[in-house]
Amino acid sequence: MADTGTTQSYLTAEARARVEIDRQLEGAGWVVQLANKANLGAGAGVAVREFVLQKPHGRADYLLFVDRVPVGAIEAKPEGTTLTEVERQSSKYSEGLPETISAPVVPLPFVYEATGAETRFTNLKDPEPRSRRVYSFHRPETLRVWIRDMVERPEDPTLRARLRQMPALMEGDLWKVQATAIRNIEESLHDDRPRALVQMATGSGKTYTAANLSYRLVRYADARRVLFLVDRGNLGRQTERECQGFSIAETGRKLTQEYVVQRLQANRIDPAARVCISTIQRMYSILRGDAEMDDELDNESADHVAPERPVEIAYNAEVPPETFDVVIIDECHRSIYTVWRQVVEYFDAHLIGLTATPTNNTFGFFDKNLVMEYGHDRAVVDGVNVDYTVYKIRTEITKQGSTIEVGDLAGYRNRQTRALRWELADESATYAAGDLDRKVVAKDQIRTVIRTFRDRLFTDIFPGRSTVPKTLIFAKDDSHADDIVQVVREEFGKGNDFAQKITYRTTDGNPENLLAAFRNSMNPRVVVTVDMIATGTDVKPIECVVFMRDVKSRTYFEQMVGRGVRVMDDTDFQSVTPDAKTKERFVVVDAVGVTESRFADSTQPLERNPTVPLEKILKSLSFGADVPSDLASSLASRLLRLDRQIRPEDRERLQALAKGTSLHDLAGAIVDALDPDRHEAAASAETASPSEEDVAGAGRELLRTALQPLADNPELRNEIIEVRRSLEQTIDEVSIDEVLEASYSVEARAQAAALAGDFRRFIEEHRDEIEALQVLYSRPYKERLTFAQVRELAAVLGRPPRNWTPEKLWRAYDALDHSKVHGSGERMLTDIVSLVRYALEQDAELVPFGDSVGRRFDSWLVMQEQQGVTFTSDQRQWLGWMRDVVATDLGLSSESFEYAPFSAHGGLVRASEVFGARLGLLMDDLTKALAA
Repeated sequence: MADTGTTQSYLTAEARARVEIDRQLEGAGWVVQLANKANLGAGAGVAVREFVLQKPHGRADYLLFVDRVPVGAIEAKPEGTTLTEVERQSSKYSEGLPETISAPVVPLPFVYEATGAETRFTNLKDPEPRSRRVYSFHRPETLRVWIRDMVERPEDPTLRARLRQMPALMEGDLWKVQATAIRNIEESLHDDRPRALVQMATGSGKTYTAANLSYRLVRYADARRVLFLVDRGNLGRQTERECQGFSIAETGRKLTQEYVVQRLQANRIDPAARVCISTIQRMYSILRGDAEMDDELDNESADHVAPERPVEIAYNAEVPPETFDVVIIDECHRSIYTVWRQVVEYFDAHLIGLTATPTNNTFGFFDKNLVMEYGHDRAVVDGVNVDYTVYKIRTEITKQGSTIEVGDLAGYRNRQTRALRWELADESATYAAGDLDRKVVAKDQIRTVIRTFRDRLFTDIFPGRSTVPKTLIFAKDDSHADDIVQVVREEFGKGNDFAQKITYRTTDGNPENLLAAFRNSMNPRVVVTVDMIATGTDVKPIECVVFMRDVKSRTYFEQMVGRGVRVMDDTDFQSVTPDAKTKERFVVVDAVGVTESRFADSTQPLERNPTVPLEKILKSLSFGADVPSDLASSLASRLLRLDRQIRPEDRERLQALAKGTSLHDLAGAIVDALDPDRHEAAASAETASPSEEDVAGAGRELLRTALQPLADNPELRNEIIEVRRSLEQTIDEVSIDEVLEASYSVEARAQAAALAGDFRRFIEEHRDEIEALQVLYSRPYKERLTFAQVRELAAVLGRPPRNWTPEKLWRAYDALDHSKVHGSGERMLTDIVSLVRYALEQDAELVPFGDSVGRRFDSWLVMQEQQGVTFTSDQRQWLGWMRDVVATDLGLSSESFEYAPFSAHGGLVRASEVFGARLGLLMDDLTKALAA
């Protein structure tokens, strides 16, 4: 072996190429033999060199045999040869077999051209046979399966043939944009485009779209396996949940019931898996042949763990290039096409990229094959996203830094241990704004920003609200995040549950459990992160995104802003933010200037002039003047927000005045008229090569046309203003008032009696239709009432024409007999249980459900003591948490321990340690005793 390199240096270029080709064939499981020494039984696949064909087909450099029959050929050329030039020559080898040799498929379908440095492959049974570059030769076992398909299903013998016969899409619960994306991708696959890029706005359901597409590729195209590549582990878990929740429209069954979906948590691919979900870093580890990978690397972003130089991949016989037929790359704008590129290109697969924020590099990687373009503006119009406004907070130190003078007391904190020492500064130290929270921590700068946010939250940002909206704060690093969490808790006067840090270094509870609590529970209200929630993570209730760090990447900035765009069902939204009616917008709070000129080309909110009153914008339409695009965009945003807030009767009245056109459609027309692509198309319809002025003129004309229904209809404009005013109140903080009378009027009591009567009749009329009422009517209960049943009842009560809420019903009973009504009944959805029981006269007094649970809990504790059962202080603390969960969820289950407050204290594992074997009995006993 020592002379191999020297010996090869004396070989001809083609001979050297064959040495490398032999090596690659053997690595892929082929036995390489000379024709005069052929033994077709030596292995499943045999590559016979210098095989003589019939005249005039010449001599095949390699003829490939699988299970003793010929299936393909290889044309070998010296390194540097342009292989597309020899495709005609290699295709001749697919014919001309000696008459004494029979083949299952003729002409031989598998044709390769190779130099040892490059390999190209053509499947002649494809509808439009086209050579493609492959990493190495396919394994004999793979060609065996492909030959079998050609023999058994001649009508669709190959993957590319089946991709041309996909059935029509059953849309089911797909959004229109998702259905369009699937059709466009399948059209690209039909045309055998090797790469396709899908741009869909954040929150428009890219992952759900991919789950649908994966099912169709496996079910109808019989794709061997689909790989879904993600940026980091928590996005993989989110993708897995989407697949688990995806119901197949044709059968109603779950995707995971029909096929094996594997999220790779170890370095082994399940042979039965048809859909695999993996981080790019784990797939790299698998291809390298690592036995295992540190799970912490899975939880980091691929960008953070990416090496400085592009990774190099070698052939892996356990995971050959044909392992996956399709690779779907989520959020493909980052390092996947740079340092990780070889991992993706290793596979002989169609590549499909999903992103909300493509860059020029992204377009280039996907051959500029953009099959879907769906931006934020259109998503807002379609109700897929909510719009946002920007609120800026500037401080002196944020702008220009500060100076620590000689003799000032300064703290010095160790970055690793966070140990702090204090001493007098012996020299002055001036720091710039860019040094903040990295070299220098200015505690008052953090406090000033947070205090200003707190003070303006219910006056400027969300006027009239009282509950802190779900807020996500982006910090510079883990240490900065710790500082912010501490200041938030202090400035809002709240405890640990109110504000939490969720980063990769989070040790106080599982980050996934904290995320679930942020998503589904009242607390935490504020979460501080660095990168973990920056991309892909779905937390729908977020209404404030606060930047306390700068961002250099436009795409990353847009991903971070995208955490707030998710729409949310009103009932679910109100369950975590009780004083909000609907999620109609979110606010980006910019404390570092991140939204300014650097990202001028990034996605902009529709609302670009929040300080200009709606009335002023509408009045500007009256006299035919051209409306600036920013004002027109703001008008579209206001109309869409108004459409989300108004009552059905207001909506009908406005639509009648607009001659059948809804506010939503008016806004949609404005957004379309602002689309630069439409300006270009309109100008091109008039002249073949429009100038910039032609395009601008076409845009102005499109906007005039879109605004005309408002410009020509003063009655509609005035009514829009009046409806908008009806949703607002003027706050008088000057006048001083005094009490003249304090009692319910006769009319109010009559209205309350009517409402109570209507509520009682509703219960009686629907007692057999609504599950919650069925349970509440049966005493003793035949089954336990569930939170889902209560939420369903709340939704029915809240629909027009009733529009009943727990607060409204509670006030009615309070007006009728204040002596029997306690508490406010606010904030807790479970108070509906108390209302129904009181209406049915099952309870003599109307008491908030949480108070009833508390009283029953106290009685239960007394009963336990009387029976000789005692609890430690630790157990009593856990029992108190269980009591609170029953008050909000109507019961306890093992899943309850995955969320706050349990998740922050060890969850089910810790609870089992605290209570031992009696935990299950305690849960059942508490549920029965407290939710009775």
